[in-house]
Amino acid sequence: MKYLIVGAGFSGAVVAEQLSRDTDNEIIVMDERSHVGGNCYTERDTETDVMIHCYGPHIFHADDKEVWEYICRFCDMKPFVNRVKTVSKGKVYSMPVNLHTINQFFGKSLNPEEARIFIEQIADSSIEVPRNFEEQALKFIGRELYEAFFCGYTKKQWGCEPDMLPASILKRLPVRFNYNDSYYDDPYQGVPAEGYTEIFNRMLDRPNIKVQLNAKFSPEMDLSGYSHVFYTGPIDEFFAYKYGRLSYRTVSFEKNVCEGDFQGNAVINYADGEVPYTRIHEHKHFAPWENHNKTVYFKEFSKETMPGDMPYYPKRLSDDLVKLELYQKEAQCLQDITFLGRLGTYRYMDMKEPLTVRRISANFYD
Repeated sequence: MKYLIVGAGFSGAVVAEQLSRDTDNEIIVMDERSHVGGNCYTERDTETDVMIHCYGPHIFHADDKEVWEYICRFCDMKPFVNRVKTVSKGKVYSMPVNLHTINQFFGKSLNPEEARIFIEQIADSSIEVPRNFEEQALKFIGRELYEAFFCGYTKKQWGCEPDMLPASILKRLPVRFNYNDSYYDDPYQGVPAEGYTEIFNRMLDRPNIKVQLNAKFSPEMDLSGYSHVFYTGPIDEFFAYKYGRLSYRTVSFEKNVCEGDFQGNAVINYADGEVPYTRIHEHKHFAPWENHNKTVYFKEFSKETMPGDMPYYPKRLSDDLVKLELYQKEAQCLQDITFLGRLGTYRYMDMKEPLTVRRISANFYD
């Protein structure tokens, strides 16, 4: 059997690794970039020797032991808890909203039950079923916390008013009535000791896997020689945007290098709308087991994705979902092509996705 996998990010690499276990399979992995790893690609900074997450920081987190054990086969995964801070009106707070955030913001010393009651009192109880991001936030935490931490940041991140975004975006962020300031609830959290690129190199280092870089896929290519194609690129691009472009946000980074320690934390968000960037990530803090005299940090800016830009975050506005349904109907008619990943399915994905694509690929050789 011969398979073509378009994209050498997590979804493509995991499918390739799984299919390669049947040594009779021949697997071609092609990627238009000059490297494997997709947006998880990492490399050492030449000036500071800090491991850089080149397309923005990634922390591997999962609630499934099988997923954790699988990824640990390809790297030395170091425990790492992402403790995000947020700057609002010149003050630094813990994020997600937790008991410390609530007490600090309102100048109180509430215990967990008192804080729970307090938030219930300031939340907008008139909203029964939130229709959008803003209503979800107001029902969840009330107007003061919403405007301090989410309103301005959301406008910068998504480029539209919060009432245009689905409520589901906010549901991914918890509100905690204790002092747990971990960004994720998952029991398994870590960062690979030698970066993510090592994972992909090991996954794809198989005699029956051939990787082709700087290779742009086109649906016009002759695919008749392949038993199946796994496509992880943008689904609208595959169909030549016949129903219109799906909207994404993309990001750009402003690199800075200095001596010592710039901000003392891996990620600090900037919630105020007048600050042009959304966050600053300082990469040596993602590897606290290393020592570096210099530091490198990046200011992150968000903007609408234009032709030629790299799509990052699916916006999934109402018009997008109408177009997506049309593309999905077309995709369902293609029995020899499977659409995978964030771009192929046009939805947000977390780090649990490798287990999903392992099960998909298993259907082709079990």
